Amino acid sequence: MPNESLTDWKESGAYFEHAGHRTFYRQSSRIGDALLCMHGFPTSSFDFRKIWDALSGRFRVVAADMIGYGFSAKPYEFDYTTFAQADLIQALLWHLNVDRFHIFAHDYGNTITQELLARDAEGLLDCRIESICFLNGALFPETHRPILAQKLLISPVGRYFGRFIPDSRFASGLASIFGPRTKPTAGEIEDYLTLFKYNDGKRIAHKLIRYMRERQKYRERWVPPLQHMSQPFLFINGSSDPISGEHLVERFREIVPDQKNIVELPGIGHFPHLEAPHDVLARLLAFHS
Repeated sequence: MPNESLTDWKESGAYFEHAGHRTFYRQSSRIGDALLCMHGFPTSSFDFRKIWDALSGRFRVVAADMIGYGFSAKPYEFDYTTFAQADLIQALLWHLNVDRFHIFAHDYGNTITQELLARDAEGLLDCRIESICFLNGALFPETHRPILAQKLLISPVGRYFGRFIPDSRFASGLASIFGPRTKPTAGEIEDYLTLFKYNDGKRIAHKLIRYMRERQKYRERWVPPLQHMSQPFLFINGSSDPISGEHLVERFREIVPDQKNIVELPGIGHFPHLEAPHDVLARLLAFHS
């Protein structure tokens, strides 16, 4: 399966201005049904590289680096909230003249989707969500099991930990949430580090992680839209993920019992689209066909 280099990924992308900040995005074409891919923390749209070409044969694939992530601007004086990232997504869709789209979201992208669903319920979304596919990512604050690095980032020492975290500590923390036999390569870890540190990103890491508190604060805003989804829905979950693996699926079945289209991948961790790209692609395309 093709695996684009980080340099090629950047050179094939584009930028648009949002809220005065330069925001990176990728688009496969200008025709076809739009598939919006949303990444998680602390990564970027580059996470979708292994399945990008295959998805592009079926969709107009769109993915952005959220503000503070990847190749996008990382201003220190910015209100890094889920609401601001949802604003960015709406602005990007407007910029690309997309009025109907499918969602393929991972990790923090799931939370942003929950906010988009809440806006849709309020009549504040100016485009239509056609379908939703979630990968691993906390949907309920009570099931989120952050790793030590995340706990430190959101603590009072977070601003110092994020700025001075050793590369080895970042690498070991990230690798710990992959499956036992699907760990990232040294080259992949280097790409993650490059993206994390791009545009002096380490100094704002403690601000990005605030979404963990938002999930608790806005639980009553973001959980009901999941319970009342009318769109076709698919959930692909890596069961070995210590953050949002099989324990999340158990809770999801309790809170959203009407949604039965759930695929569990044993031995796969937090990044199914990187660890088991063939399986994820097959499931996603079958869902859409």
